[in-house]
Amino acid sequence: MALTTVGLVAVLVAGACSAGSERQASDLSAPAVGEAADAGEAAKSGADTDQATAGGSGAADLRVDQRSIIYTGTMQVRVDDVDGAAREATTRAREAGGFIGGDQRTSGSADARAELTLRVPANRFITVIDGLAKLGEQEQREIHTEDVTEETVDLDARIATQRARVDSARKLLARASSINDLVTLENEVGRREADLASLEAKKRKLADLTALSTITVTFVGPHAAPTPPPARQKHDLGFLVGLRGGWSAFRSALTVTLTVLGAVLPFALVIGVPVAVVVGLARRRRARRTPPAGPTPTVPGPAGPVDGPTPSAPPPVPAARSGP
Repeated sequence: MALTTVGLVAVLVAGACSAGSERQASDLSAPAVGEAADAGEAAKSGADTDQATAGGSGAADLRVDQRSIIYTGTMQVRVDDVDGAAREATTRAREAGGFIGGDQRTSGSADARAELTLRVPANRFITVIDGLAKLGEQEQREIHTEDVTEETVDLDARIATQRARVDSARKLLARASSINDLVTLENEVGRREADLASLEAKKRKLADLTALSTITVTFVGPHAAPTPPPARQKHDLGFLVGLRGGWSAFRSALTVTLTVLGAVLPFALVIGVPVAVVVGLARRRRARRTPPAGPTPTVPGPAGPVDGPTPSAPPPVPAARSGP
């Protein structure tokens, strides 16, 4: 009985330990399974977001080929025939799908010059510039770009919001029941429509600048004087630089002072001299009318001390007594 009892107790203890270990293992594995599920859902949502962005739905597509960029180019080409090169540039711009925005020409054998402003599609910008450079000897070339993608996206959002505000104001206007409400809502609708028209005008301008690039090309003759390159600003420091700057400022101040003095001098001569003469004559006349001052009378003061002994006062006379 004792051996049987010990065996049963051992079996029960072993079973309880195995059950506890299995429960602990299951408790530890549950968070891991949950984290794996959360990670799978996050990966799935990220993939969905990427797919929506690539497909153009959900978020704005800001890839390089979808950005709004304004291209501006300036170049100078020396050619043998200025008019012929200008005609060829006009033809190439029209063949590229653009047009001529400006045409200024100067005739002459020595100083012949033609300045053209071409508007061409953005996707043909580099092609047209390279073609214009081959018409002669390229002397100058500058290309500037401006990324307006964020501004375009912001304008789209503001236009959508403003359109919703205009629609809501129109609905309220349709339900107006009094003259005061009608007038107030009409003014509000007009103001919102004006704001919407302004935003749409900005959007059209940006769309025009991004769709059509601007090229300013200058054709000069073979004997024209070369155009000097633009001067670069230098920021020098030092004692001599400060001395030159101070001397220049002093000369400028002196020049301004002399200029003001020269401007005031005629007025001073015409007005100041007569005024000085009149004042002098008035002073002289006043001096003549004033009588001359006589000698100052002297007032005698108290007599001074007399030499010698001072006479003494007479002794007092005693009062007479009356009889009894």
